Amino acid sequence: MGVGVSFLIGLKAAALFLFFAFLRSFGFALLSLPFLYASLVSLLVSLASHPSINLPLLLGKTPDGCFPIWSVIIFSPYLYFVRAFSAIRRLRNGEAPYSEICEGVYVGGWPSSLDKLPPGDPAIVDCTCELPRRPELRGHPYFCVPTWDTRSPGPGEIESAVKWACRKRAQNRPVFIHCAYGHGRSVAVSCALLVALGVAEDWKNAERLIKERRPYIRMNALHRKALEEWSKHRLSTPKKHRDGEIRSALSSGESNHS
Repeated sequence: MGVGVSFLIGLKAAALFLFFAFLRSFGFALLSLPFLYASLVSLLVSLASHPSINLPLLLGKTPDGCFPIWSVIIFSPYLYFVRAFSAIRRLRNGEAPYSEICEGVYVGGWPSSLDKLPPGDPAIVDCTCELPRRPELRGHPYFCVPTWDTRSPGPGEIESAVKWACRKRAQNRPVFIHCAYGHGRSVAVSCALLVALGVAEDWKNAERLIKERRPYIRMNALHRKALEEWSKHRLSTPKKHRDGEIRSALSSGESNHS
């Protein structure tokens, strides 16, 4: 599965605490306090993002993609760190901010500005719990599935996002599914959407299709497990299957009338 966010943020908490202790040992008591606070926040995030706890609601992100003032105050060391880290990482790797997987379905990273958004006034599915919805994007239809980095939305959350996205596609509106970088969380939801739209037979074929369009994706064991469970219990029927059912119903009706 690779190194998860809880481990990485745990290391950050340890490093910050060591720096706090170092400063304090040299008599910089006041200067050391922000590092102690940042260390405690990182420890809390590390625990809440562990798979056995998995509590993305800790950060308080609302359904419209905003963070309440209490969250910004309490978790500012983490929230602003991930925004800065995301911007630097995306600047360095040079990857496209989004990729079109099939007609009207896009996958990508956090749209920090309007130029990072696909064309066509898309509806947005946000799979992050740590990044905000930018004010300039408020006019776009929006659905939030708050999920920790390297973790996966649950099968029920995937189903809710897929149903919402299918409704938007039925209105002929493009759909943009994003997480921080467009590599994991958003790919898991996109795999399910491609199945529901009838573009792919199953999530494994959908993953291969997405990888052709966006080579750096990397779903982990948690994403695949959630998709497997979604596949077994999903309520959304693939579009081509629905079309077949409609045709069958029409044929049956004609036979009854003849």
